[in-house]
Amino acid sequence: MTESILAGLALATAIWFVGALYLRGADLRAFDRPRSSVSGELWQSFSTGNIPNDEHRAVIASFSGATAILENTPRSRHITLLRNYMDRMFVDRQLDARFIPTAAGGVRAEWVLAPGADPDRRTLYIHGGAFTMGSPLSHRNITSKFSEITGGAVLAIDYRLMPENPRMAGIEDCRTAYRWILESGPDGQSPAKVLFVAGDSAGGNLTLSLIAWVRDQRLRAPDAAVALAPQTDATFGSPSLKGNLATDAMLGPMFKTLSRVPRSVLLWATCLQIRKRPCDPVISPVFGDLANLPPLLIHASEVEMLRDDSIRYFNKALLAGSPVKLQTWNHVVHVWHMFYPELTEARDAFEEIRKFLAARTA
Repeated sequence: MTESILAGLALATAIWFVGALYLRGADLRAFDRPRSSVSGELWQSFSTGNIPNDEHRAVIASFSGATAILENTPRSRHITLLRNYMDRMFVDRQLDARFIPTAAGGVRAEWVLAPGADPDRRTLYIHGGAFTMGSPLSHRNITSKFSEITGGAVLAIDYRLMPENPRMAGIEDCRTAYRWILESGPDGQSPAKVLFVAGDSAGGNLTLSLIAWVRDQRLRAPDAAVALAPQTDATFGSPSLKGNLATDAMLGPMFKTLSRVPRSVLLWATCLQIRKRPCDPVISPVFGDLANLPPLLIHASEVEMLRDDSIRYFNKALLAGSPVKLQTWNHVVHVWHMFYPELTEARDAFEEIRKFLAARTA
């Protein structure tokens, strides 16, 4: 009996050791530098007050619908229910844009065209949704605004989602769409005169993975990129994942249970699910080479669980010499941009995006 216990302890120790050294990758704590150590022009913080206001509370109250539909339903149905809920969140909103279905080199997508959009000014937009949900429909409020502020056409792709597809399928769809948009617009084949890439949350992760791949493939680089509250680290290493668990009104309730699972177990589960090391730069862009990237703007909430994913990526990219800028907002939920125009911070954030992109194409 004693030998069996010792053997079990040895096996558990070996699993932890491999997980700690092989799956989690390099120690990134050196990139937890505070804002005071960075130029204020490169890292800006915004707030509309010292405490949450009525607008913030209204946004948080809107999440009650998602919580309600998951109650008393089998876990096996959660993804389907959340997909439907996400697609219908803003379905009744009147948007002053045209939506045209297309096939971006074989990837399902839609063109989003605000009035007066220049077909040769293009943005590839990659939606969020934890790699398992979301679609061009769920993000029309964001993509139509991107078309307006850039004065161009937005290609919103419907990349393949997990768990029906492997993680790499969505990554390959982003790469295919990027090659396609270089020479294809809403009016047919023509080279892009101006090109941006943008995405939120999981789409922000895919955006950062994509721009590194574009650099390595020596393709025409985007004029600029925007990552809204991106996930940059799939190894669960960011301090804010637990530090902001109680203040993240959107992600906190969804991932509260996971926060109690040992990190080594989460690393192994992720590895088995995606068939890659969680620290692989294709999956976790913060572990990659962040030099020679295009001009990049990152937005994050100061109270969200993914805040430090953005901070670490920003600090590492900055030290690598890439032209990166970080802007954070207090009291807002993860990807608060969805709540444009009723949320003041969403209006302000889009104005900052507009100014950033305009300056890169002046």
